[in-house]
Amino acid sequence: MVIFFILPTEPFQGDEFSNLPLDGNEQEEIPIQKMSVEVAFPDISFDRIVFLTHAGDGSGYLFLVLQEGRIIVFPNNDDIESCRWKECAVFLDIRDRVNNSGNEEGLLGLAFDPNYENNGYFYVHYTYSSPARSVISRFSVTVDDQQKADIESELVILQINQPYNNHNGGHIDFGPDGYLYIGFGDGGNYGDPHGNGQNKETLLGTILRIDVSNSSNQEKYSVPPDNPFVGLDDAKSEIWAYGLRNPWRFSFDKETGLLWVGDVGQNKFEEIDIIEKGGNYGWNVLEGFHCYPESISSCISEEFEAPIIEYDRDEGCSVTGGYVYRGSIFDFLYGSYIYGDFCTGLIWALNYDGVEIVDITLLVNSDLNISSFGEDEEGELYILSFDNKIYRLKLNESVMVEVVPTP
Repeated sequence: MVIFFILPTEPFQGDEFSNLPLDGNEQEEIPIQKMSVEVAFPDISFDRIVFLTHAGDGSGYLFLVLQEGRIIVFPNNDDIESCRWKECAVFLDIRDRVNNSGNEEGLLGLAFDPNYENNGYFYVHYTYSSPARSVISRFSVTVDDQQKADIESELVILQINQPYNNHNGGHIDFGPDGYLYIGFGDGGNYGDPHGNGQNKETLLGTILRIDVSNSSNQEKYSVPPDNPFVGLDDAKSEIWAYGLRNPWRFSFDKETGLLWVGDVGQNKFEEIDIIEKGGNYGWNVLEGFHCYPESISSCISEEFEAPIIEYDRDEGCSVTGGYVYRGSIFDFLYGSYIYGDFCTGLIWALNYDGVEIVDITLLVNSDLNISSFGEDEEGELYILSFDNKIYRLKLNESVMVEVVPTP
């Protein structure tokens, strides 16, 4: 475990992206990249788009998750026509099962089976009512149409009751180990009143890790034997990490396998975490690097894992976790973790060398309500906004500046 120290911190920021590979006292001219966002698919527009992903099958199709309970599929072409035409279709429609009455409820996550090309399985994360609960289900595509799901094929993998209508988490993804990872928030309301974040006997406030490779009506999933709390009487064996408030979006770095999470804060601090096996990320004892509530004089403990970074309300109010960029369009961003804020629309690039942060740069103030980032099969990123559009980063200009190293 990492020993946690509470230190005053300020977020890295700036409006320029520069590389500083300087040796000695030599002066170099370094390109500074100016970025903005542009609409990626002008003729595609849907209300409350919450996620975008691909199936990993080489088809070139993208899948849009709509909070209302539909998934839309379309080819990844810049010149695609409106979704009124055949090239854009409804892949799945479970609006009759999804409860999206709350701002944070609805169809929230989508993940394709690593063997999707052969088995046609995919998984969704949605909220249901009576009683209020989060549902993880598997569906399969129809036999005669690979771009249409079989709505009758649902196999409910896991359900958990939700005490309130917020902090549902929502993300699901397969890790490089082939297991399914699931993010659940603390159950909602204000300040985690039930103390779920620090309670390993509940699945709330956690990242789960389960094996769905042999799911059936008899056995929905199994628990990997190397999960950190297997065999303990006072902990759920499905838990991979805990102490999270609302891990809305997370992702795995394709090259390093690191699991990055944007954990939405209470009312003062947002944080980015790199998730470790068995890690306790502090909520509701900590918010970011700070004791929660701040009236507590000390909360230092060896059991807590420190965030990679935090930022306060001067920068935003709801972090949207993103991806480590592994595309080819922006070589200067390669290996940077791209993330943003829902409230301010700021988008940052964080460089991490495996031990510590090298730098964090503000790429653009998009003025968007960023609900999520998405990634296509080539590793290129998209920005989803509650103005009903899909955006992407754009390089406006490249200028040369003289960089003088400090003595």
